[in-house]
Amino acid sequence: MKDLMMPGADRLAKVRYFTSDYEILSPGSHVICAGTGERIPIREIKYWCHIRQEAYKDSATATRVHEERRAKAQR
Repeated sequence: MKDLMMPGADRLAKVRYFTSDYEILSPGSHVICAGTGERIPIREIKYWCHIRQEAYKDSATATRVHEERRAKAQR
């Protein structure tokens, strides 16, 4: 991963997620957690879904979002 965060910038980064890495397409300071709406600083991104192209603040949030979507799809 190439670190393209702009120092001092307080803007949303555009990120492409792959299975085991991600690429910053548009520099910024953070992304938004798909499960909570919270900001995740670029250097703290650890959990994401490459299929849905979204990030999560932690493993518990990622698991909860996936379980909720699975349950909704089964209805």
